[in-house]
Amino acid sequence: MRIAVTIFLTDETIAPSRLARELEQRGFAGLYLPEHTHIPVERTTPYPAGGELPREYGRTLDPFVALGQAAAVTERLGLGTGITLVAQHDPIDLAKQVATLDHLSGGRFTLGVGYGWNVEEAADHGVDWRVRRESVRERLALMRALWAEEPTAYEGPSGLSVRASHAHPKPAQKPRGPVVGPRTLIGGAAGPKLFAHISEYADGWLPIGGRGLTESLPVLRAAWAEADRDPSALQVVPYAVVPSPGKLSHYADLGIEEVVLQLPPAGEEEVLRVLDEYARYL
Repeated sequence: MRIAVTIFLTDETIAPSRLARELEQRGFAGLYLPEHTHIPVERTTPYPAGGELPREYGRTLDPFVALGQAAAVTERLGLGTGITLVAQHDPIDLAKQVATLDHLSGGRFTLGVGYGWNVEEAADHGVDWRVRRESVRERLALMRALWAEEPTAYEGPSGLSVRASHAHPKPAQKPRGPVVGPRTLIGGAAGPKLFAHISEYADGWLPIGGRGLTESLPVLRAAWAEADRDPSALQVVPYAVVPSPGKLSHYADLGIEEVVLQLPPAGEEEVLRVLDEYARYL
């Protein structure tokens, strides 16, 4: 089982380059970073985990800049977003960022896709909350048109469009079924709508915390089969997991090949101490 990590990197934590070097030297599989552009002070959306929103949410580094730094000081470490708030991005700009990072890292990038939870943050980006899932789907389709080998136009159902264009670099990773570009995993709670979207245009699922997989995995696999996808190609990567030997053994029994462990949003000394604790799972 591959063991990766995620962390809220901020202006107060360990630096991306330092963390990336330590991860690769110790044998960890990857580094995934979350995204929040800003956190409005006047916010009515509750924090999904309950209680007060942790400080690090409003101090998060841009994941693409941080992962670019991580890519520059490593050779094998996987690099991913957990997740990218696709609806909050201009898709033409995002396509360029993703393709550049995948190209420069030699195909090491995983695009974690999320629909978001913070209504006020999304509203400042002009996101219509009611149709954000459809907006994400449409933006990804436009991005994949730009990643196609030949200039390809796209016009979506909402009118979002791009002309057939020269757009380089291309992502290093080759197409896989309906997926063009880097490995794409969708985050979110289990349900028929999410599983239909994963089966239609992704490589797999990023379930936060990894709870309930015994019940939900058969449902996802059924949706995947109904979409006529290769059963062996489905990837399920439990995300932001607080590990224990029993939990990781259970994931292995379910056929899971990668797990993303949660690191604290802390300085170098504490983060490296936790990495030492996690090393026993490698």
